[in-house]
Amino acid sequence: MEFWQHIYSHFNPIAFQLGNISVHWYGIMYALALLSAIFVAKLFIKYDKIPIKEQIFDAYIWWAEIGVILGARLGYVLFYDPHTMYYLTHPWQIFNPFINGEYTGISGMSYHGAVIGFLIASYLFTKKNKVSFLFIADIAVLGVSAGYVFGRIGNFFNQGLIGRVTDVPWGIYVNGTLRHPSQLYEAFLEGILIFIILFIVRKYKTFNGQLAILYGILYSVARIIAEFFRQPDIQLGFIYSDWLTMGMLQSAIFALFCTIVYIKVKPKNKATS
Repeated sequence: MEFWQHIYSHFNPIAFQLGNISVHWYGIMYALALLSAIFVAKLFIKYDKIPIKEQIFDAYIWWAEIGVILGARLGYVLFYDPHTMYYLTHPWQIFNPFINGEYTGISGMSYHGAVIGFLIASYLFTKKNKVSFLFIADIAVLGVSAGYVFGRIGNFFNQGLIGRVTDVPWGIYVNGTLRHPSQLYEAFLEGILIFIILFIVRKYKTFNGQLAILYGILYSVARIIAEFFRQPDIQLGFIYSDWLTMGMLQSAIFALFCTIVYIKVKPKNKATS
């Protein structure tokens, strides 16, 4: 356990250099998250014989990814960043990867912002291409839940989203303090576990949107559980008492929204394209 607890002392978050640009494991993991999500979704389309044309789904991937990236960044700026007003008055800086002429990359992404961006992009795409929004969302979440694992591993490599102080033997030292490896908890709860559940449930799907809505509920519950082991964002802290975090609040609202949608959608839809 000694090596594991001090793993950050033996690990370089920079994978390699491209000239003056440092390529971090964090970025590599997020690229793998994207690629694996696409790969898994296409596997299900093939082996479950889901009736959607390949060119339609390939086009959808671009719309969804743009929506996710825009939503994730804007969501962070609006809900988490301490310099929200600066970005609102200097919007061109939101996606600027340079600080004082030096490449630093873009840091700060919000999962719930990504979801909103994904939903807007998916809705616009399906309206334009006359495809069922709920039908295509069911396909997407199968890939998203699988790819999510790599995203949280990227957070672990980057020493981001650190856990709360603990004394458990599998804790990780972060700047001299033993903490829960909460990123890995999230990778399991919000990624692997949810993927397994959706993998099983997909065979019993009775209406379009069932998997997507179930994913929203499951993710919200898993995120709330994980938040009890994750250190609140330093710029926000606890937003109520000494337990409620922004992640918990957003997840609770999202779970309620998904539950209402499930009740409204179920009687009106059947599992078709």
